[in-house]
Amino acid sequence: MTSLIVAMVGFVGGHFLLSLPPVRAQMVSAMGEKAFLAVYSVISLVFLAWAVAAYRGAPLVFLYDLGPFGRRLPLVIMPAALMLAVAGLTTRGATAVGGERALARGSGARGIFTITRHPFLWGTGLWALAHLAANGDGSSVVLFGGMAVLSFGGMLAIDHKRAVSSGESWRAYRDGTSLLPFAAGLQGRTRIDWRGIGWLRVAAAVALYFGFAHGHSWLFGAQAM
Repeated sequence: MTSLIVAMVGFVGGHFLLSLPPVRAQMVSAMGEKAFLAVYSVISLVFLAWAVAAYRGAPLVFLYDLGPFGRRLPLVIMPAALMLAVAGLTTRGATAVGGERALARGSGARGIFTITRHPFLWGTGLWALAHLAANGDGSSVVLFGGMAVLSFGGMLAIDHKRAVSSGESWRAYRDGTSLLPFAAGLQGRTRIDWRGIGWLRVAAAVALYFGFAHGHSWLFGAQAM
């Protein structure tokens, strides 16, 4: 359990630390953008691999049990989580890696970014919360709780970073989008770009959902329900 806690502190804390505008600026100045991104990725992968290995070996200490409701909640939430994650990864946006260039070009939100400007992080955040409901043991609280902190805290951190680095262009983008899904559309600040999301991404998310549901025990050692 101690190993898992240290790994998750390194994984979550490393993301926040390296994303701080002063820290990032100094490292990019010293090594260049591509080298910084490579170092960032390697550090993240090392801590993530450590966390997964420690999670698998951690003792089972049960803290709570939400019963059948908690165990079935992922089956309801994961389709939306996968849709947000898939579309967020496959659509260019101002909050994605390299998003400063999109802001500099004055590119407005399109596709999934008209629903929320943080689709991928909403996907991982919902995944984490759903698995917290289904797994009430201490190691799961550390792993999925850390992922939830990184996901939802990361949204605020990215917004702050873009505000510092992009100024007026970020404010224009922010005013036409929303952190909460569908908020900008409901408030009339944008029109949801359903065509930009596209059926291919929906089909990919559905395929992943059924793939994970049927292969969960083989992939992760636990039944999906």
